[in-house]
Amino acid sequence: MPHEVEVPSRDAERFRSVLEPGRYAEFAHAAQQARTLLDGRVVWNVNSTARGGGVVELLRPLVGYARGLGIDARWLVIDGTPEFFELTKRIHNRLHGSEGDGGPLDEHARRLYEDVLAENLSAFRERVHADDVVIVHDPQPAGLVPHLRASGAAVIWRCHVGVDEANDLVRSAWAFLLPYVGRADACVFHRSAFAWDGLDRTRVVVIPPTIDVFTPKNEDIDGSTVHAVLRTSALVADGEVGAPVIFVRPDGTPGRVERQVHSVEDERVRTETPLVVQVSRWDALKDPIGVIRGFAEHVPAETGAHLVYAGPDVESVADDPEGARMLRESVALRASLPPDVRRRIHLVSLPMDDLDENALIVNALQRHASVITQKSLAEGFGLTVSEGMWKARPVVASRVGGIQDQIVHRESGVLIDDPRDLTSFGAAITELLQHPDQAETIGRAARERARNNFISVRSLLDYFALIRRVFGVS
Repeated sequence: MPHEVEVPSRDAERFRSVLEPGRYAEFAHAAQQARTLLDGRVVWNVNSTARGGGVVELLRPLVGYARGLGIDARWLVIDGTPEFFELTKRIHNRLHGSEGDGGPLDEHARRLYEDVLAENLSAFRERVHADDVVIVHDPQPAGLVPHLRASGAAVIWRCHVGVDEANDLVRSAWAFLLPYVGRADACVFHRSAFAWDGLDRTRVVVIPPTIDVFTPKNEDIDGSTVHAVLRTSALVADGEVGAPVIFVRPDGTPGRVERQVHSVEDERVRTETPLVVQVSRWDALKDPIGVIRGFAEHVPAETGAHLVYAGPDVESVADDPEGARMLRESVALRASLPPDVRRRIHLVSLPMDDLDENALIVNALQRHASVITQKSLAEGFGLTVSEGMWKARPVVASRVGGIQDQIVHRESGVLIDDPRDLTSFGAAITELLQHPDQAETIGRAARERARNNFISVRSLLDYFALIRRVFGVS
């Protein structure tokens, strides 16, 4: 059965410290309008997991800030069988133009999909009332849209995946989902190019994702804290592990870094070693195989750099059945490399028992990186790009999906036109490693671009405007 994720309120007043006064005044005015409109209503968010991935990274702060503004925002996670999540991963892959496991989207698949969601419906009937707002995220719960509309709620479907140019695989996923999502009051995409043929264009809205700059993952931390977190979590080898690293959680309570990562490596990296870092799921579309090969074959040992590919502990991500397989393939590829190359490559599984602790470990790792990469083959948006930009790191990323909306090529990052071009990927990394002044200049520009375009205020403003539109309020 679905379960509700408890999200503590977050103080939106904090945005005064990062926004220009005029921008903050605009935000405060819109928030007051939203409070008035939504008085007595609940804004529900529905997805398929509370752990791991960009949707979770987006949802947790947006729900928290909405609650802090006095809006009754809540988050429900649907339940499903392994067969259901295999099917929805297949749909996810096809929406990216990839075949995935090669299975069908036939009538048997549709029955499986609808049967699992039907088992979830009773919990929604008990909680969701007429005039509530329900934001349904991605393919997994999309089949709930018609039922929620029938209850009298205003329903928004948000798709976090997509490609600029559809192929037959993409169109097959559209055909599967369209009978459900076509009933929504609005369909939200990261980019206008992601909107599907067959949707009512008057109901299509573009809202780019954003990051929360006050969470453990993105808050500013000094160099000594970075090194302490890396030592405590066993990401680096040198230095004494001193006093416990204490941090503040979004709800104001204290947390402590105490868990260690699990690494496949010959030996731990040294603190002074330049790091090329990608933080992604163990997912074929994030291309860990290409990242490893690109680094191994095209980033010379003379740079002194090591690669860290860090993903979540695969046992902790319920809605991604491909993760364990992708991790095994990555480990096997690394093992096949010559010893002098293999020792420069570290495959890291991050602990997920405490999501705030996990976030601080990622924060420290990204801030310690000399270069951050996101060599995705397809990407809805790629929050790790904005995360790296906010931390003033130079990012080398594929010119795909929403990544190209974040980076201005050679100004606030470097874009690789063909994500399968390992030579260009390696050359871009090498250039930044060999020219630290250029890397620093790009990093500074990246932080300013993130500040102006990709922090949570923007999403909140966009959602407030969309909800007003759905209710016909000018």
